[in-house]
Amino acid sequence: MAQGKECVVSHRPQDSPAFKFFKMNNNDITKIADMLTARTLFATKEVLTSEETAQYMGVSKSYLYKLTMRREIPHYKPMGKMCYFNRHEIEAWLQANRVATDTELNEQAAEYCEKGGLLHG
Repeated sequence: MAQGKECVVSHRPQDSPAFKFFKMNNNDITKIADMLTARTLFATKEVLTSEETAQYMGVSKSYLYKLTMRREIPHYKPMGKMCYFNRHEIEAWLQANRVATDTELNEQAAEYCEKGGLLHG
């Protein structure tokens, strides 16, 4: 260290300029805790409500309602009115009808041509 200069090192985080930027009140902490709880539920909860399912899928509740009315999405109505969804079935439904990449399609076309126009698979 250069002679004649002092260096003050603080081990208190509240003395750091960055600490003032990240200072939160109880309301902010509660909001973050609620958000984390809601996101954790998606990973652990097997049965979801309509609102939770719409949020999980990233669609509006009205679109989810259309899917249920058309019987396009698996769902349950144990009491005749309230709709419930199995998270694993929703995941499988979302991943159905996969679209092949251009590379996969080119590989399939080359294999088709190599076999003389006969598809196997």
